[in-house]
Amino acid sequence: MSLSSAIRQVVAGASLALVVASCQSNSSEQKATGATSKPDANYLQAGAWRGVLSAQGQEIPFLFEVETGNNNQPVAVYLRNGAEKLKLDEISAAGDSTTIKLGAFDAALVVRKDDEDKLKGTWVKYDAKQPYRVPFSATHGEQELFPVQAKPSSDAKETMQESTYRVEFKDEEGKTYPAVGVFKQSPETGRMTGTFLTTTGDYRYLAGQSLGNLMRMSTFDGSHGFLFTATKQPNGSLKGDFYSGKSGHETWTAVKDPNAKLPDANSLTFMKPGEKKLAFKFPSIYEGGSVSLSDPKYKGKVVVVQLLGSWCPNCMDETNFLAPWYEKNKGRGVEIIGLGYERSPEYAKAAERLRKMKDRFNVGYDLAVAGVADKDAAGKSLPQIDKVLAFPTTIIVDKKGEVRKINTGFSGPGTGKYYDELVADFNQTIDQLVKE
Repeated sequence: MSLSSAIRQVVAGASLALVVASCQSNSSEQKATGATSKPDANYLQAGAWRGVLSAQGQEIPFLFEVETGNNNQPVAVYLRNGAEKLKLDEISAAGDSTTIKLGAFDAALVVRKDDEDKLKGTWVKYDAKQPYRVPFSATHGEQELFPVQAKPSSDAKETMQESTYRVEFKDEEGKTYPAVGVFKQSPETGRMTGTFLTTTGDYRYLAGQSLGNLMRMSTFDGSHGFLFTATKQPNGSLKGDFYSGKSGHETWTAVKDPNAKLPDANSLTFMKPGEKKLAFKFPSIYEGGSVSLSDPKYKGKVVVVQLLGSWCPNCMDETNFLAPWYEKNKGRGVEIIGLGYERSPEYAKAAERLRKMKDRFNVGYDLAVAGVADKDAAGKSLPQIDKVLAFPTTIIVDKKGEVRKINTGFSGPGTGKYYDELVADFNQTIDQLVKE
């Protein structure tokens, strides 16, 4: 079978370097931005590893690399998802376990030695509403994510064929939602890369393989562990399953369609009739301060209002774009305000998570704690908007304080040309409003 796709290999790599909030331990942890000397963690050997999350009777594989320093102690772990390479550099050891913190997400891999060249442990989410622990294992050495056909010779360039699919997902309650699948596949090896775009964002960098009638793709970014499987039907369509972490499951079908597209992301979220301006005042991530669109620093400027959460990978992709963009463009009379909707309702915890995100991505614009990570609650916090459909949502305000455009979701760098189109549209809009 030949599945191909329409994504360029866009590397967001180190840009999305992940860190997390503290992981709890009964013993005193030695924190390290890199090495730990006592207790010894040198069983995390340098080089390539293949990890597996075991959930829902499935294996969700991912690849990672370990970098070591003095005394062979680990200083960084790099998650590899297709063209993406995510750096994790908060590593600590206690007793016989090593904790690898996973990004701005309140989660970690807690691992220990299982045998020579093997690890076992748990993927833990600390901010989940219910206890969230997924068994994890890993084996050292260069390996494939999934089995592939014979590898091409070292001097042969692996060709990748591209294709686009019109997709429909269905959840356990029978509700459906549309998506666009964009894939690249090597006819020589069966290797695949790709992603799915939805109206609320994309499923980021996926990688895997297609052999015979079976397709499998996976990803692990610290917040999500995804596995997509599908079989090719006699008519060429695809029918499969989508497993998300500990318990999420949906089915999906896909038909090849080079013209497949989603509704315009600028048309899904809108202001209520008669409303033209936003009005809000939220506490800053720094205690005692506040952020309001009516503050003097925003008067007469074009303002981008970003609705985000530190728990949201698509929000991280958008922040990774906006943070350097702001540094290059703030002199043009443009400002950005990040409104954080966090999983903890406690101001102190929410502010801490957002400060970590700000530090990791070198965010130079103001961030505020706007509420909890709930779309209905977010909508109520901004009553001039009809409803909030997704995190992130990006609202562009002109110099007069009027809302000119609202973009739902974010097509990240893993979507290739769709990301380029989003960036081009964003820049065109800002250029127009700056000139007015």
